[in-house]
Amino acid sequence: MDKGKVSLLRHKLSEKAKAEPKFRFYALYDRIYRRDVLRAGWHKVRANGGGPGVDGVSIEMIEKAAGGEEALIEGLHQELKTKSYRAQAVKRAYIEKPDGRKRPLGIPVVRDRVVQAACLLILEPIFEADFEECSYGFRPERNAHQALAEIRWQVERGYQAVYDADLRGYFDSIPQGRLMACLRMRIADRSVLAVIGMWLKAAVVEPSCGGAGEGWGKRNRQGTPQGGVISPLLSNLYLHWFDKVFHRRDGPAQWAKAKLVRYADDFVVMARYQGKALREWIEAKIEGWLGLEINRDKTRVVELSQAGAELNFLGYLFRYDRDRQGGGHRYLNVTISKQALQRERERLGVCAAETIVLSRPSVMIATAEQDFISRLPTWRSASHDQLKNGVAHACDTSARRGSLELQRPHPAQVERQTH
Repeated sequence: MDKGKVSLLRHKLSEKAKAEPKFRFYALYDRIYRRDVLRAGWHKVRANGGGPGVDGVSIEMIEKAAGGEEALIEGLHQELKTKSYRAQAVKRAYIEKPDGRKRPLGIPVVRDRVVQAACLLILEPIFEADFEECSYGFRPERNAHQALAEIRWQVERGYQAVYDADLRGYFDSIPQGRLMACLRMRIADRSVLAVIGMWLKAAVVEPSCGGAGEGWGKRNRQGTPQGGVISPLLSNLYLHWFDKVFHRRDGPAQWAKAKLVRYADDFVVMARYQGKALREWIEAKIEGWLGLEINRDKTRVVELSQAGAELNFLGYLFRYDRDRQGGGHRYLNVTISKQALQRERERLGVCAAETIVLSRPSVMIATAEQDFISRLPTWRSASHDQLKNGVAHACDTSARRGSLELQRPHPAQVERQTH
């Protein structure tokens, strides 16, 4: 019953936003702290999993505590209703990027993730009504498959001059004042804006140098922590204004006939010709207007019509190759990028090495192929065999390397045997 009521509420908000594009919603806070909305937020957080924040309280601990999740929901309901709710600090974590650098994440405590999820349930249908068709990342019923399909279609139509953009530290560099201004374009409820402001300014607690405990928290003054439940919506909202001006009457979608495809902070601008005016417009809007930074070391213009030119986007490589049957024409070849394959080789090697018993390596190879295929984006034009053949070597090599590793005890196995 709760799920149906929340869905109906979201539908009504969406219809109102679509019917009145300039309407500012002024009574949303009491929707967020409704028990059924908080409960739906809890289920979303529980399904996503994840570890504890700075307070050390995990999802499992909440479920096993007296009153379980219902006690948490009731407590949050009362705190929000009486406006005594306060966001806690976020825990800094780092994951390694393909180039060896570290990507910083900000992990909120579970209770804050629940409130963020409830807020997302209310705000998402409002802003979804505004978002442009060119945006594919972290949106309902939109994904990387569709972004890749759009790029392929536009390339085949002749839009082969591609501005391949890379933004430096996007999530951590969003100007908070400008982001709040974007929120106020649709949200007039000051209580909602105040809660979002708490999350944006929450202190970030770095891991201590010794690895035990946590270091001192530092107040966050820009960006939105990558790792928060509501962060994808906020990051999409900020770049939505780039999408919007791009498609206005005086934007390059009109005077340059350019096409924009964006997946979160990764985007390409495709045209039949990449002139100076188009490049300067992109850079002026991203850096001068939005206050972001383009990574000049990684941003480039790719002319796919030229021999050997390649576009690497979301783990896939777009390149024109000669017909293998000996014909004179070229075809658009879309394959898994070398970087994506290398990451899978490394991941599969670790998985194989950590497997305690491997009686049939061929079984693991087949399973690894299916796992890889299911996790990488595919689309309507790519055949399953083409994709499978591209990864077969990586799977086979990693599995056999793992098989050799298994001839001696793995440290994890030794540890289990000693306890």
